[in-house]
Amino acid sequence: MIIIDLTPYRCPLPLVKVKLALKQLSVGDCILVVLSDPGSRQDVPRYLKKAGYSHAVVEDNDTIMSLTVNK
Repeated sequence: MIIIDLTPYRCPLPLVKVKLALKQLSVGDCILVVLSDPGSRQDVPRYLKKAGYSHAVVEDNDTIMSLTVNK
């Protein structure tokens, strides 16, 4: 599993980085995305759902959200 820590970044950069990472994955690969920016915590899951990616929230608290994404 590839881990992408996007906690230092603010919207819209995390969404752009997630999109770029997903393009490089092969079918069946999985990544763990860690976000802290409030805007990105809404935008990234919304994009994944809209684009049809299988994803699950692993952790969601006051400071971070982590989710797994399968291609």
